[in-house]
This record gives sequence, C-alpha cells and structure tokens, in this order.
Amino acid sequence: MEGLLAVVLLLVLMGLGVPIAWSFAGVLAYLAFIYDADFNTLMLQGFRSVDSVILIALPLFVLTGYLMQSGGIASRLVTFIETLVGKRRGGMGASMVLASGIFGAIAGTATAAVASIGTIMIGPLEQRGYPRGYSSALLGISSLLGILLPPSITMILFAVVTRQSVAALFAATVGPALLLILGLIVVNRLACGRLFQEVASDAMKGATPLPSRGVATWRALPALSLPFIILGGIYGGVFTPTEAAAVAAFSAIVIGFLVYRDQSLKSFYRSVIAASETTGSIILILLFSFMIGRILAFERVPQDLTEMITTLVQNPLMILITINAFLIIAGAIMDDVSVTVVVAPLFLPLMVDTGIHPVHFGAIVACSVVIGANSPPVAPILYMACRIGRVSIHKTFSPALLLIALVGLPVMLITTFVPELSLFLPRLLGFL
Repeated sequence: MEGLLAVVLLLVLMGLGVPIAWSFAGVLAYLAFIYDADFNTLMLQGFRSVDSVILIALPLFVLTGYLMQSGGIASRLVTFIETLVGKRRGGMGASMVLASGIFGAIAGTATAAVASIGTIMIGPLEQRGYPRGYSSALLGISSLLGILLPPSITMILFAVVTRQSVAALFAATVGPALLLILGLIVVNRLACGRLFQEVASDAMKGATPLPSRGVATWRALPALSLPFIILGGIYGGVFTPTEAAAVAAFSAIVIGFLVYRDQSLKSFYRSVIAASETTGSIILILLFSFMIGRILAFERVPQDLTEMITTLVQNPLMILITINAFLIIAGAIMDDVSVTVVVAPLFLPLMVDTGIHPVHFGAIVACSVVIGANSPPVAPILYMACRIGRVSIHKTFSPALLLIALVGLPVMLITTFVPELSLFLPRLLGFL
C-alpha cells in the first residue's frame, strides 16, 4: 500500500508543478520516514548505482541531439527525405515521419525531434493543406520514434535500472519502431483526401523548389552516415554503446563545424549548456529513483504488488492487458523517464513470473511511452508539439487520439502478444 501511495504522491507533486527531480526527492523523504530508512546507507547505494559506465552514454547522446539541431544536420535530413517521398499523396506527412525516425535514430530523444523536425516542417505542411492540429499530432507521435529506434536514451535508462543488456534492448525496439512507421505512413495517406485536401507541391506559390535527388543525397550523406557509424559500430562489435555515444557527439561536432559550417561557437555553447541541464535533471531523477527502489525492494513492495495483482487477476492474458493499461495511464500522467525508472522496475518481477522476458518487457514499456506521452491530461510531447506548431491543444487532441487508436495502440498490443517481434533481432545478433 505504501508503494502505491508513493506513486500517488509523485503524481500529486508533479501535478502541483514541482520539478520532476524534486518530486522524486519528496517521495524519497516520505518513504524514508515511513520505513525509518538509514539515509547514509541509501546515499552510498544511490551513488554506487549512478556510478555506471553505461550512464556516460546519456549526456553524450543528449549532446548529440542538441548539436544536430544547431549544426544543420536535421534540415539536410528533412530535405533529403522530402525529395524521395514528398511529391506522392501523403508524401509530406510521410516525410515528417521518416525524418523523425532517422533523427531519433541518431539523437535518441523525442524532445530533440519535436524541436528540430517540427520547426522545419510544420510551416511547409500547412502550405500543402495539412491542418496545424493534425500536423502537430503527427509530429508528437512520430517524434517518439526516438525512443524506439536505437540508440534510445529511454532504453539506456531501462537497462541501468533492470540490469539488462543495452545492445539487446536497442535491438528489441527496432521491430515495433518499423511497425509504427509503417502504420503512421498508411494512416496519413488515408487521411489525405478524407480529413483534409493535400495541395500538390507543383501548385504551391512562393515555395522554395527542392533540389534534385542527387544533390539532396550528396548534401545529406554526412548526416546519414551517423546512424550507420553508431549502429554498425555497436552491432559489429567495434565499440560499446558508451563509446558509440562519444563517436556520435564527436561526429556531430565535426559535421556541424567543418562540413556544413552551420555550427558556431555561440550555438555550440548553447547546445552544451542545454545538454548539461537536461542530463543533470535526469541524473538527479535516477539517483532518487535508485534510493526509492532500494527502500521498496527491502520492504518487498514489488513482490507484494505481484501477489496482489495475481490474486485479483489470474489469467496471464488479463495480467498483460492490465499492465498495458497501467503503463498507458502512467505514461499519460508522468514523463517517459519517470515511467522507465519507477513504474517499470515495480512490475518487472510480475512480468518475469508471467513468462515475459525482461528485454521483451522493455519493448512493451517503450511502446506504452509512445501512447502515454501523447495522451491527455499531461501529454508532455503533444503539448511541446503544439508549442512548436503554434496551435491550440484542443485542435490537436482529436487527431492525436485517432492516431493513437489506429496506430499506437495496435502496435503496443502486437508487441505485447507477439514476443518474437521484439526478441527475434536480439537473438539473431546473439544478445539473448
């Protein structure tokens, strides 16, 4: 009961506007008081948990995302993809989905994709007849591909708190990501002509003509090389995920300063400061969550939660549906970091008892974040997409819920009930 009260307290503090890291600190203080925990021991265990080589990849991938925004990498990617698919029916929306996917495969975070891809594409989408509310909803959901496509910061955090292989978790979310991309492109194509009328690119007045495919490809080659270098290096055994993060950051610096020359010392400084602030907040959340996890584990809260759910729901199928529903609700109220480092470890023992592999559960959690981060009442990614798109959130909820119902939820259910979708690639690569 105390564990559930702790989750409720966390939600209340976040709802009151308390910064996420200090909301975790409040929950820690509550649990330490209830269970009379020794803070000296907790701090020692917390710092030992944060002292991880894997976590070094976190600030480096975050920095890579910010450098891609300021170094001109995102704009070249968008132009390249638009020359490939932009002239077809629904091509402009498909361009945003694919651009978000490729960008997320390098930056590993949804917020970077929203800021970069949204700033570049919302205006042109409106010129092509896409309503801003629909475009912002599509941006919000497609930006979450940064969580599913490796390298993913969310999966790095899941690996740290559950002691799983980072490379295996990276591979586990590739199948759901490809399924999500395909679903978004198909639904977007069906929406053109039904929800709105798309304007042909040739009919647009005053629009900047796109370069030829050859020119766009040549300009985008340095940017396109990043995911091949990172993922090829990891799965080829050339370097670890942490070393890959360092290579990605260094490559983004070289491309921004020397290749595209869009990066300046001022923008580089701003990127470093922004990455430092983001990383500092995540590390504080991790520190407090590790200490909370120690208290809950010592008091056998996860085991008690497992017994309670299995007593109420004994069918394994219903248990999976219950956990799916809980993860979606948690994701609609909390951010992806909070869901990953607090809620996921609580349910991991239950998932293992039900026969779910921890790596498979990681893919389920990632899919739940895609839905939760775009679902009211909190919908952090959707709100950010609305700010970028300069549109009222009320005009975005309806298309967002439609995309979630037709694409997001089916992908999560398929990932849950077809384990091979997320386990095939890790097994093929020898990680399981």
